[in-house]
Amino acid sequence: MHPSAHLDTFARDHLPPQDQWPELVFDLPELQFGPRLNAATELLDRWVAQGQGGRPCVQGAGLRWTYAELQAEANRIANVLVNELGVVPGNRVLLRGANTPQLAACWFAVVKAGAIAVATMPLLRAKELGQVIAKAEVSHALCDAALADELMAAQAQHPVLRGICHFRSGAPDGLEARAARQPATFTNVDTASDDCALIAFTSGTTGQPKGTMHFHRDLIAACRCWPPHCLQARSSDVFIGSPPLAFTFGLGGLLLFPMSVGASTVLLEKAAPELLLKAIVEHRATVCFTAPTSYRAMAPLAAQHDISALRKCVSAGEALPAATRALWKQATGIELIDGIGATELLHIFISHTEAEARPGATGRPVPGYRACILGDDGRPLPPGQVGRLAVKGPTGCRYLADERQRQYVQDGWNLTGDAYLLDADGYYVYQARTDDMIISGGYNIAGPEIEAALLAHPAVAECAVIGVPDAERGQLVKAFVVLREGHAPDAKALQEHVKASIAPYKYPRAVEFRDSLPRTETGKLQRFKLREPG
Repeated sequence: MHPSAHLDTFARDHLPPQDQWPELVFDLPELQFGPRLNAATELLDRWVAQGQGGRPCVQGAGLRWTYAELQAEANRIANVLVNELGVVPGNRVLLRGANTPQLAACWFAVVKAGAIAVATMPLLRAKELGQVIAKAEVSHALCDAALADELMAAQAQHPVLRGICHFRSGAPDGLEARAARQPATFTNVDTASDDCALIAFTSGTTGQPKGTMHFHRDLIAACRCWPPHCLQARSSDVFIGSPPLAFTFGLGGLLLFPMSVGASTVLLEKAAPELLLKAIVEHRATVCFTAPTSYRAMAPLAAQHDISALRKCVSAGEALPAATRALWKQATGIELIDGIGATELLHIFISHTEAEARPGATGRPVPGYRACILGDDGRPLPPGQVGRLAVKGPTGCRYLADERQRQYVQDGWNLTGDAYLLDADGYYVYQARTDDMIISGGYNIAGPEIEAALLAHPAVAECAVIGVPDAERGQLVKAFVVLREGHAPDAKALQEHVKASIAPYKYPRAVEFRDSLPRTETGKLQRFKLREPG
């Protein structure tokens, strides 16, 4: 590793042992990083240095900033962090807020100051925030004033958090007032390319949160793999979407990727499907990032909105059913770009362009990454066999002081926890999360395949499929279904539809109708909640 700029050495001290790291691959010319790199210099400051500071950069929450204006705001906040709050390179700074330009400025300020950004989901409560604070030994926080209460309750239990400064606040000690007193210039800390810049906590739904540690070079590597080869965005594009910046899908898609090409981004505090559609119209957005559930909900409403400016739509966060892909294309004429990423690897590593899209398949490894399907013996499986997805590339899993590192990284591969198969044409086809495979009557059944079949029925708005204990079959396939308006519950009709669509033994032997399904803040289905009794 290169000489660190961090005076607070917590991050390096708590990296996994080097022999537990995944093998890192830097086999593209654009992935040859020098020893020094600050991601804020590359993503923000270079555009101003090149005379393009007047380009539109970020808008939302009533604000519109150019690259130069975002730089000036981030510089002022960086000065507050260093000069008033006493932040030193390597300190962990928690960020708490909905997607706004102010949150983006705070993120860049932390990176400029050589500190480590620890972004958190806006819906987290005091207990969950406390787990993050304790695990990352967070010393400072920048928090939207509207979300202050839960963080202050967490601070009371975790005095390691010394200072909280509130933004979007009119208070004399609020961030805006403090920043106004500071100069608009700041010399970015000369961080090593392998200094930690980000600790992203997984959006997982059970157990203790896992902090994934990403270096400055990781942030730039993510911008040089999937975006140029699969997304192919332009500097004139206007990005928009729903994932929070605390979720690496959102951080990449709504901040890092647009700024890596000099484009602009729209940050929405609320991005429910109807609101997202209206915002696409209002801002003439051209590139959209959201989850499959959102595309499915927006499809029937799309005809009521002028979304003609939209040219690229990206789906990730959970598996994209073929029926949802078809529904969106029928409604808009746009082929969804699907992809699988992971917080552990920062962003998307298997995907495709619109021209290479194939219903039901995620795609091929993104240039810069390698993948294979491993059997239980750890050896690669031939095409057509279901096994564990294994990936390696320029980014990889480094958990913060966590024994689970040994499970995720094996023999140099990142094991994502997904069951996949490789088809004859080299496309990776999602089956299920490895812990969501249903074994019923001796058959291995992938819940998402049944979900895809159910979603093709006109009565079904949303659904989820799990295995439930059964004395006779081991597990029983059970479907939870949310109906479209105007449709009456008819379990038998849905069962017959599935039998006619896929192998009959896979049909759901139990069907429960619900008004809604449990989801995380990032839109991921919480199947574990459906397994809970009562």
